[in-house]
Order: sequence, then C-alpha cells, then structure tokens
Amino acid sequence: MNHQEGSFRNAQNLQIYHQSWLPEDEPVAVFMLIHGLAEHSGRYSNVVNHFVPRGYAIYSHDHIGHGKSEGTRLYVERFQDFLDPLKTYYEMIASRHPGKPIFLAGHSMGGLISATYLLDHQDSFTGAILSGPSVKAPDHISPAIITAGKLLSKVIPKFGLMQLESGGISRDPAVVQAYIHDPLVSTRKMTARLAAELLNATNRIALEANKISLPILIVHGGSDRLVEPEGSRSFYNRIQSTDKTIRIYDGLYHEVFNEPEHEKVLKDVEIWLEKRLTGKAEE
Repeated sequence: MNHQEGSFRNAQNLQIYHQSWLPEDEPVAVFMLIHGLAEHSGRYSNVVNHFVPRGYAIYSHDHIGHGKSEGTRLYVERFQDFLDPLKTYYEMIASRHPGKPIFLAGHSMGGLISATYLLDHQDSFTGAILSGPSVKAPDHISPAIITAGKLLSKVIPKFGLMQLESGGISRDPAVVQAYIHDPLVSTRKMTARLAAELLNATNRIALEANKISLPILIVHGGSDRLVEPEGSRSFYNRIQSTDKTIRIYDGLYHEVFNEPEHEKVLKDVEIWLEKRLTGKAEE
C-alpha cells in the first residue's frame, strides 16, 4: 500500500490537505471519500484496509476548518466553500487515473456535501455510496431554534451552537475513546453560520433530490442517534436512480464503518461495487 499526502489552495487561498492510499498495482477503481463533521480524512482505516488490498485507490481531503486543512474550525461563510474543493480535487484525481471508474463516497455531513455535489456533477462518477448522510434536518429541532440559529448566523456567525455526542458514533468503546483523544477531531461546538448553511443544503436536497439518477448505495445504522435513518429513507425515495439500494443495519450506530459489524457492512459495499464494475447489477 502506498500512502501519499499533499495540499492545494481553495478559492480563499487556504491550504486544503489531502491524502491517498494506493494499491501496489494499477487500481480497478477509485474512491473519492468525503468525511463528516468535526472529523478528518484519516479516520477511515477500516475502509482503507478493506478496499486498497482489493485493488481500489482511495483519495480523501480534509474540509476547510477541519483536520489538517486551514480555516476557522467548524465554520464556513457559505456551503459552497465545501463544494469548490471537490471540483479541484476531482480533476486532480481524474488526471492521475484517466479512464478509471470513480465512486463518490460520503459519510454524515460528507454525505450531504456529496449529495449536493451530485446535483451538478453526477456525470463525473460511476456511482455513489452514502453512509449515514445528514440529508434531512433533525425532526427534534423546533422552528424557533431554527429561526434563532439563522439570526445568530448573521449577527454572530462564529457563535458555538451545538456539539456532537461522541458516544453516538459507535458501540465500540475503543472507537469512541480514539475519537475523543484524536487531536485532529475538533471538540468545539458547531458555529451558527455552519449550522445555517447545512440547513440550507438540506432544504436544497429536499427540493432537488429527484435530479440524482446515477447508481447509488445508502448505508445507515438503524440505531443512529446522530443522524436519523428516516432521512436516508426519504432521500432514497426521492432520487430518480433506477439503480439504487438502501441498507439499514439494525442496532448499529452512526459510523457503520467503525462498528463491531463493520466487516459485514464493508463486504456489502464491496459486493455492490463489484456488480457495478462488472455490469452485473441486479438490485
């Protein structure tokens, strides 16, 4: 396995960190992996260790304000600040692997970023895999809180609103402890501006999800406390893909690739990928 690191500049001239894991031989296909809120691209070792030995190349970058990338932690001026680097990064990846199938894979907030990017760029990808995508605003957030958040995003945009519940990421205590003690995981509260921009993105998905028509796999933990599985079900029902699959794993928490049953989940993803690469999709 060949691990590489690098960086590029975004539209604000901030440094965006990226890394890749390449098989020894020519890859059969490429993952463009989009991480979630407060975390970073280095937290996907189970995915890397499963797929790279099977011939897949995996590329991932740290979002603005995340991990090793520059920018105010958990803050963006606009949601587009997440999307613009994807185009730059995609062009870099495609130039390194001309003609290779590229799959967009996004987790949680990365699933929302991926879904939004697909609205305008789905023709660039062979398919997409979304894990616990936060494509729907949580039902428990009242209209009053949403209104207050929008106001704060304008007057005090960097005000801290809420923090992720670390215990909700996995049922594996070792995963939770590694997350808590990871210096690249942000322990700050999500800023008001970021919260408002994420809400705007979910509203766009609600209106435009029917534009998505590429092959897509959605995986979600049935006991996910951080992102409601119903959001994935609703998204699945709205997209127009004729080749679409959703798997809700009973009892699993938010990070299905880091759950005790992750080998089962990754095998399901592997089978789905192989069918699309060989033209034998039957689902």
